[in-house]
Amino acid sequence: MTTDGDDAPAPEAGFDPASLDAERGLLMSLAYRMLGTVADAEDAVQETYARWVRLAPAEREAIENPAAWLTRVVGRVCLDQLGSARARREAYVGEWLPEPLPGGAGMFAAPPSTDPLDRVTLDESVSTALLIVLESLTPAERVAFVLHDVFAVPYAEIGEVVGRSPEACRQLASSARRHVRERRSGTATRERHDEVVRAFMAAAGTGDLDGLLAVLDPEVRLVSDGGGVASSARRPVLGADHVARFVLGLKEKRGPALQLSVGETADGLTLAFGEDGAIDTVLVADVRGDRIASIWIMRNPAKLRLWNPTG
Repeated sequence: MTTDGDDAPAPEAGFDPASLDAERGLLMSLAYRMLGTVADAEDAVQETYARWVRLAPAEREAIENPAAWLTRVVGRVCLDQLGSARARREAYVGEWLPEPLPGGAGMFAAPPSTDPLDRVTLDESVSTALLIVLESLTPAERVAFVLHDVFAVPYAEIGEVVGRSPEACRQLASSARRHVRERRSGTATRERHDEVVRAFMAAAGTGDLDGLLAVLDPEVRLVSDGGGVASSARRPVLGADHVARFVLGLKEKRGPALQLSVGETADGLTLAFGEDGAIDTVLVADVRGDRIASIWIMRNPAKLRLWNPTG
C-alpha cells in the first residue's frame, strides 16, 4: 500500500496491512472483470485501499468484516468508473477492446465454486469474448452480474454497492445473465474452437486464401485495438473476403521476422505475434459452430504488459 508522502502517520493499533493485502488478488479479480483492463483494475484497487486508510480509527474498528467492506467499496469505485467510461471511450483512438489475459494469470482467478453448473461462468469470466458482452451491459448490470454470478456476493450486499434493493439487484443480475446467454449462444466447444483456430493458423501461415475463407463466417467481424500507439485498423473489418485479405496482408507486411506463439487462454487457443521475443500482437477468435464469427486483435502495448513480463 502506498501513501502520498513520507511523513504519513504510522498505522494505528489494530490496522493490519498484511491482512488487508491478502485481499488484493480478490479485489483485482473483481475489478478486472468489471472494468476490462489491468490498469483500470489497479487504479480501482488502489483507490479502495486509500479509502480504508482515510477512515478514522473508530470507523475501522467498527468494521466487523474488512474483506467484505473492501469488496463493497471496490464495487462502488468500479461502478463510478463504468459510469464515466463512455466519455473516455469517445476520446480513445480507434476501436477499444478489453485487455486479453495470457494463460496462467493466477491473480485474476475466480474463487472456487462448489456448484459444477457455475464452472462455465467461472472459466469464461476473464475471456475476451465474455468481457466484450459485459461491455454492452449497463454499469449496474455488470457490477451485479460479476459480484453475484462470479463471486457469489449476496444480493443484499450488492444493494449496498449499487444503491438499490436486494430484489432490484436480483433483477439486474437476471437481466445481465439473460443478455450474456443470448449473446454467447452458439459458441463452439473448446475442442471445436481449437480445431478451427488451428485451421485458421495453417491457412494464414501458408497464404491460403481459400483455406481462410473456409473457416471464416461470411459475416465475420474483425476489430483491432492499437490505442493510437500501434498501427491497427481504425474501423472494424467486415465480411469473410475482406477479413481474409486483411489477415494475409498483415502477414506479408510483417515479413519473415514475425514470430508466432500459441497459448491456452480463457478463450481457448490464442495466437500471439512479435519479433525478437517480444509480443506486440495478440489475436483472439470467437468460434460459432464451425467458423470464426469474430476476431479481436490487441496491439495496444499498454494492454500487453502481462504478455511481456520481462519487458
